[in-house]
Amino acid sequence: MNKNVQEFLVQKIRSQYTEKESTELDALRELDEKVKRPANMFAYIFGSIAAIIMGAGMSLVMTDIGADIGVAEPMIPGIIVGIAGMFMAIVNYPIYKRILNSRRKKYADKIIALSDNIMKG
Repeated sequence: MNKNVQEFLVQKIRSQYTEKESTELDALRELDEKVKRPANMFAYIFGSIAAIIMGAGMSLVMTDIGADIGVAEPMIPGIIVGIAGMFMAIVNYPIYKRILNSRRKKYADKIIALSDNIMKG
């Protein structure tokens, strides 16, 4: 094995076991993630639930699953469930933006101060 390749591999393995220095840029990235994570998690979970509910309504209307679960006329309940899921999907983005904007306002001063420190050097 080439000596340069060997040194590179040793350094790569060694870097996994040494403690990394935390820089201001790392702190800025963590703070940015702290702002965005709750809004993203809400949007993913709420949107997935909305899609499942809308799909359940569509299944009631378009298939024979209503008869299997004991619903005599599945059209009306299917439409209602589908519209409820559609409404949830529609309001998902405005709720996401509201959560994100409130978190941005909460952490704006810290992020601006930290980014000013980084840009000034």
